[in-house]
Amino acid sequence: MEVKLGFGAFPKPQYVFVSKESDHCWYVLAEDEKRIPIYERALTGVITGIEVNKKVENTFGEVIRTDLNVLADKPYIIRSGSDTYFCKGLLLSLDILTFEQLRHPLTIAVSPGDKKVVFCNIYDPVTYRSVGVSWDGHKELDWQALGQKVSLKINKINNFNPDKNQSQSETIDNIKAVEFRDVFIAKSDTYLAQLNWTPEQGRDYLQQRYGKRSRLQLTDTEILDFIDYLKLQLTQNCPT
Repeated sequence: MEVKLGFGAFPKPQYVFVSKESDHCWYVLAEDEKRIPIYERALTGVITGIEVNKKVENTFGEVIRTDLNVLADKPYIIRSGSDTYFCKGLLLSLDILTFEQLRHPLTIAVSPGDKKVVFCNIYDPVTYRSVGVSWDGHKELDWQALGQKVSLKINKINNFNPDKNQSQSETIDNIKAVEFRDVFIAKSDTYLAQLNWTPEQGRDYLQQRYGKRSRLQLTDTEILDFIDYLKLQLTQNCPT
């Protein structure tokens, strides 16, 4: 991003809010709190961070929001309700994207649905291909755990500063280690869905077995042990 010298606007991020209206799906606030609609349907930039399940005070009291930080022509923060379809679609897409894809510009697009629903779609701005996400089993999904997983993933990318004395191979190994852990989490997601476990069942087992409430808190050894346990349950439940 080009740095402009001299007088200019105060250097702070521009908040963008999601809301389905008759002719737009997001807006910004003027200094007098008046809504200014954004008619463009997409924002292209580099994702630099995310805060999930953030407590925010507004005129209605305390609400839970998710803030996505995007660096484009200037810094933006896309704020959405943590329980909205927009936010859930965002998390599903970010979970699928690889570390390499997240290091490059992406296009975040809004799409109006029924009633007040707004969907989020992420595209590769070079190939114009969207990130294909599946909503199968989304009602049973542990959204809080997914949000933590995505947050750790993105923050590791943007806070990853290898030691100057670290070799390139060591740097790659560190990145791969994080990617492999994501694979383990995804594998356990598949097994949990096949077993029809609810998020409560999963949390109860983790608490009883490992003394932890989330798979994100497990060590690599523990997550592999958990996967082996789930595979065993599937084998035992399989009809002969």
